[in-house]
Amino acid sequence: MQAPGRSDDDAIPAFRRDAAALLGEQGFLTDAETLAPSLRDWRGIYQGRACGLALPASTEDAAALVKLCVHHGIALVPQGGNTGLSGAATPDDSGRSVVVSLRRMNRIRSLDLGNDSITVEAGCILADIQAAAAAAERFFPLSLGAEGSCQIGGNLSTNAGGINVLKYGNARDLALGLEVVLPDGSVLDDLAPLRKDNTGYDLKHLFIGAEGTLGLITAASLKLYPALKGRATALVALGDLSQAPKLLARCRGATADQIVSFELLPRFGIDLAATHFEIRCPLDQATAWYLLIEAATPAADFDVSLALERALGEAMEAGELADGVMAESDAQRANLWRLREGMVEAQPREGASIKHDISVPVAEVPAFVTAALATLTAADSGLRPLVFGHIGDGNLHFNILQPHSADPRAFQARTDAINRLVHDLVAAHGGSISAEHGIGQLRKGELQRLKSPAALALMRQVKAAIDPGNLFNPGKVI
Repeated sequence: MQAPGRSDDDAIPAFRRDAAALLGEQGFLTDAETLAPSLRDWRGIYQGRACGLALPASTEDAAALVKLCVHHGIALVPQGGNTGLSGAATPDDSGRSVVVSLRRMNRIRSLDLGNDSITVEAGCILADIQAAAAAAERFFPLSLGAEGSCQIGGNLSTNAGGINVLKYGNARDLALGLEVVLPDGSVLDDLAPLRKDNTGYDLKHLFIGAEGTLGLITAASLKLYPALKGRATALVALGDLSQAPKLLARCRGATADQIVSFELLPRFGIDLAATHFEIRCPLDQATAWYLLIEAATPAADFDVSLALERALGEAMEAGELADGVMAESDAQRANLWRLREGMVEAQPREGASIKHDISVPVAEVPAFVTAALATLTAADSGLRPLVFGHIGDGNLHFNILQPHSADPRAFQARTDAINRLVHDLVAAHGGSISAEHGIGQLRKGELQRLKSPAALALMRQVKAAIDPGNLFNPGKVI
């Protein structure tokens, strides 16, 4: 909404002047060098323009900024640590938006041990929240590769997942309450850290996973858990991928449901990690698929390592496993996880890749993977699928690396065609085209193609009702 009597040419200079007066010289930045990192996404796929970078230092400042944007007709692009993988935090190329970073809003407002909750501002780095919980002998389970730089506001806006989802859930499951600046500049104060509140619509869930399209999350109340006292980590070689769901059920039962991570690792990925980083697989038996399994417990008197070892021994006797090893020290545990990390870090060294973040019901994973690999091979035998990730909750990172002889640009030009092959199979197996990375700009077209018309219509109605001016992260999700 443009101010009455003001032309488009006048709006941006006027907004810049008013934003600088509101936020001060440290709170509103416009020089090109400072803006540059905020105008491209982490993967380098998207590049945009903006009329400034706003850094409010309080909820009051953020609310006033939103009102200013409404007055001048300037769109807002909320941006956390800018570690997202779908282009949701990158502005378009119009130059008529302001990037809003809450990195100055990074206080831990309170930590309530009696309630096992922590209330934090949206700019808090995820690792700092984990550390604050640990210092109080508590555990905050959200954990992902970018935890040293990503911000909790972004984690909630994208409903981040990570390696502990199997036991603790996504970011959505860890949120008790939110504080949100709405698109009219009013503040929704729904921060009460209640476990039960049955007073109508649970409004916080409108904003969690909305990728900044409905409001600006400025603070959150989060769940804490007892500190972990025991941990067990194992790497096993599967005789066949079809055994994975059965093994998951066996391990969960044997450990009193203390499995926190159940990660699929392909031999192809392990070989990539070994090639580029000299990371050695400790198992002699070479199979197509491996599982990295971790159990953890807050109970000091429960030997979770023994429980997991017995479960794996029984699986070995039943012919479900070909080989396995348990970590006997923190160093060995770190080395096992390094296999998982190494295959991720090795991908850019292999050229271009087309990435998918999909989920299917856990029981459907073997059938889906078998069908998808066969379909891709039939389409092009030179494609190199790298399928790994959180098989315990049905979330796979189904990435396709370019053929050895391919031109990277020519390969990436095939993205739409390859996406269609993979996503059609995901839909056929009752799955989702985005399990934890979100829609952003990257998957917007595929969402329109595959989401039900009724769901899309309802999403548009919600957007129109809350943000009728379409000023919050326009062009993302829907």
